[in-house]
Amino acid sequence: MRRIDNADMNASTPPPLTAVQLADLRKSYERAELDEAHSDTEPLRQFGRWLNEAVAAQVPEPNAMTLATVGSDLRPSTRIVLIKGFDARGIVCYTNYDSRKGQELAGNPYAALQFHWVELERVVRIEGTIEKISEAESDAYFASRPLDSRLGAWASPQSQVIGGREVLVKNAALAAARYLLSPPRPPHWGGYRLVPDRWEFWQGRKSRLHDRLRYRMERSAWVRERLAP
Repeated sequence: MRRIDNADMNASTPPPLTAVQLADLRKSYERAELDEAHSDTEPLRQFGRWLNEAVAAQVPEPNAMTLATVGSDLRPSTRIVLIKGFDARGIVCYTNYDSRKGQELAGNPYAALQFHWVELERVVRIEGTIEKISEAESDAYFASRPLDSRLGAWASPQSQVIGGREVLVKNAALAAARYLLSPPRPPHWGGYRLVPDRWEFWQGRKSRLHDRLRYRMERSAWVRERLAP
């Protein structure tokens, strides 16, 4: 582990913004609105509509989402993952089960997701329980990945401290020599499904009077309600 001292930071870091400059950064949200009359009664359909619009608008990485978990130490942590599928069962992503998020989900199977489509001034928040998807589903998706990505799943001991990038390069080379063009799915790698019990759709509005519609599960039905911004 290499410690970074002030000299290292001063050599490469530009002058920081002052508190006044940061306080002056403002944006007025005026692109769209979200009301009860023009939103779907089912959150999954509303999500599908907004995701399709984000893709059509060519926003950068519309499939990127923040995944929040909480470990046994009660410290929350977040990271960016990619949605790889969604249906009535929930939202699917893939990762290393031995990673920090995997270990936290094993001990506390509750999580939250957030999509932020800046250009559309929209946020979607999703909360629920997490479960592993079937091995057959994980196998099928893993086989569809590019070869480099499949080798990378073998090369990276995700979230563990390593001595340098050369460790990853060496591991990838070893995996390539061992498996050639057909690396199987590692036993420590696969998919998770978040099963939602709460959704929120946020549309930026002028004067910070944003539109927020929440859907929560009550007696096996979705209840839609407006939240104050």
